[in-house]
Amino acid sequence: MSLRPPQSYLDTAVGKSPLNVLEYEMMSERADALGRAGQKAEAALARLKESQAEDKEDLLDAAAREVYAMFIQREICGLKNGRDVIARYGIPGSVVARLGVSRKSATAGE
Repeated sequence: MSLRPPQSYLDTAVGKSPLNVLEYEMMSERADALGRAGQKAEAALARLKESQAEDKEDLLDAAAREVYAMFIQREICGLKNGRDVIARYGIPGSVVARLGVSRKSATAGE
């Protein structure tokens, strides 16, 4: 989200209005959150890659959750295209197919 402050709040002499400083801090936090989301996605994908057949479904769901969270954080940062991320992280098609899908728990309908 981009915030354009009113002209009366701009400090043209110094160039650092309180809103500019706030926007800088918000951009910094978004970038940091994107880094954390990327690390979580990398870890989930590594666990999936090293997994055995019996726990594959749960690890697929976990990897899809983390990758989906990373894609959402990328969009918050203004990065819309995900094809480069899929190639860079080597995200398998089985994970991409599950993005945004959540599993119903066994106790949800009871």
